[in-house]
Parts: sequence; structure tokens; C-alpha cells
Amino acid sequence: MESQEAKKIIETLLFVSCEPLSSKTLGQILSVEPKMCQELIQELIKEYEQAEKGFHIKSLANGYQMCTRLEFARWAKKLFGIPKRVKLSKKAMETLAIVAYKQPVTRAEIEAVRGVDSSGVITTLLAKSLIRISGRKEVIGRPILYSTTSEFLILFGLSSLNDLPELG
Repeated sequence: MESQEAKKIIETLLFVSCEPLSSKTLGQILSVEPKMCQELIQELIKEYEQAEKGFHIKSLANGYQMCTRLEFARWAKKLFGIPKRVKLSKKAMETLAIVAYKQPVTRAEIEAVRGVDSSGVITTLLAKSLIRISGRKEVIGRPILYSTTSEFLILFGLSSLNDLPELG
């Protein structure tokens, strides 16, 4: 397959997808190596930057997604009536930060850091799909383990957990 054609196909797939697509997934669809897809995506990213488009390709949740540029987001929100942002309370942000940095983590471990009961906040974060049950800890009582989701990565504009800021 010619690289220009592959680039157009990748562009189409990113355009129609509602979630980030990994280079592995794109490679499977195109029957090419994921490395080739990564290279073609990097070319597309440069082309969009040079052309100053209203959208760009962003690395999110271990994949790539076509996104509106921040300076034009308010227009898309007007079109779709999208609410401004997901609102999270201070308690929810604290809990989410603990899960993000210490995952997989149990409720007791979260509460040891926060110093208060966190069951309600955990339920809220599960409902918003920002955290998920990722297993059970191999200790007495086998408590549930929690980890962040790809929704968390997308919401915070992270490609992977490696993009989390360093703890001071």
C-alpha cells in the first residue's frame, strides 16, 4: 500500500472514531506494521500544524484521536450543546489523584491517605467511568483494587499514565 493512501485511510479512521485508536489497531486494519502507522500519523500531525487547521491529532489514552483545537472548542460546544467540563469535587479530585498515582489501590489504602471514608466518592468516580475495578488484592479479605480508565486519560489529556506530573 502506498504511504499517501495509507495516510488518507488513517485520517479517515481517526475522523470517524469516537475514541482514540492505537497504532496497533490501525496497523491491523491496514495490514501494516504499527510503526508505519506511527510514522504516518506524525506526518499528518505536522501537516495539520503547518496548514493551521481547526483540528489536530492528539495522542490520548495510548492511541490517537482527531480533536478540535482548544481555541475553537467553544464553537463545537455551541453546535452540540456540550456542557463545559466534567465537574469534580475536591474530594473526588483527591481520590482520583490517589488512584492515579498509587494504582492499583484498595479503598482502605485510599482512606489511609485521605483520612476519611471514601466509599461515596469511589462510587461517583466509578459511575463517571474515571476509575474501574481492576481486581482483588491477594491479602486476607481480598479487597477490591481500583485503577484509572482510558476515560481518565482522555479527560485529563494524557497519552498514558507516564504523562502524569511528577510528585513534588
